[in-house]
Amino acid sequence: MTKKILICDDSIAEVRLIQSVLDKAGYWSVVTNDPTQIERTIDIERPNLILLDVVMPQRNGFQVCRDLKGNAEYSRIPLVVVSSKDQESDKFWAKEQGADGYVVKPFTPEQLLGAIQRFV
Repeated sequence: MTKKILICDDSIAEVRLIQSVLDKAGYWSVVTNDPTQIERTIDIERPNLILLDVVMPQRNGFQVCRDLKGNAEYSRIPLVVVSSKDQESDKFWAKEQGADGYVVKPFTPEQLLGAIQRFV
């Protein structure tokens, strides 16, 4: 059974890059570019894992992560932050918000897939 991965990133270029890696590895990707719509997208798509950017308008990835992990309906879905923010404090803050993993952009396909394969 193909695993479905939700990508939440406001950058179309980043989404296409991630989708390329996922497609080659046999994953099925779905996308939302609007972090305010992620719960709705999860309700419709029922992903096996979420890849979440941090720097987004209206609602940043840390806020999204905290909201999802604080909700019983969504908290069991593994969530990996994929961000250009590479300071230890960023990784610490993501973990504090409930993130299950963290991948720094730019990443290699192996780094991204390694983070995903820990959970699906």
